[in-house]
Amino acid sequence: MSLLALENVTKVYQMGDVKVRALRGISLAVEPGDFVAIMGSSGSGKSTLMNIIGCLDRPTGGRYLLDGQEVSQLSRDALAEIRSRTLGFVFQSFNLLARTSALENVELPLVYQGVRTRERLERATAALERVGLGERRFHHPSQLSGGQQQRVAIARALVAHPKVILADEPTGNLDSQTSIEVMALFQELRRSGMTIVLVTHEPDIAAYASRVLVVRDGLVQSDRRQPGELARPHLELVAEAQS
Repeated sequence: MSLLALENVTKVYQMGDVKVRALRGISLAVEPGDFVAIMGSSGSGKSTLMNIIGCLDRPTGGRYLLDGQEVSQLSRDALAEIRSRTLGFVFQSFNLLARTSALENVELPLVYQGVRTRERLERATAALERVGLGERRFHHPSQLSGGQQQRVAIARALVAHPKVILADEPTGNLDSQTSIEVMALFQELRRSGMTIVLVTHEPDIAAYASRVLVVRDGLVQSDRRQPGELARPHLELVAEAQS
């Protein structure tokens, strides 16, 4: 069974007297362990598609099944529940709380879920160690580099044990070398079994994915699979940079 499945999904926005057709009938399936990059120019519909996949918006027509459950018509509370249980989010701007430590930032999703303090600490620490930042868990965002802040954001996405990581332009605020390190981390997560869907406008970033989906005018223009191991030659450089 596909982890994500969209069937003829459309999205129409009413802008005054004008109807804007952001998605014109998209069908796709994402399997467990896929690493999918969604590309497209501004206005192509890729952000709308990502919002629907992330249960942040509803389709106008069609069906969306997330982990086997039809979510298109769920209530707001039911959507929030399946989103917190199934999806982890990584954003371009990191979205970290400035006055709290890396550990406290990573704990936040578990606070909303009502997880007890001791378990929160254990899981947040383990998530930071997984992204190579265990020793910096008490640092605040201002004390971390851009790449380290994004790693904290990835740890926060991982801490609730989601089935899918959704990353929106995760390297948009990073330099080239740091982008390589972050994409190498995503590839390591994929090799451990995590399913990843990211939006990017950069072909060199999309090249790290195992599958590239190009959206144009609200339709899937192409959907191709590729080896997705571009980061492997750089892993020694990443380890050296972290030491």
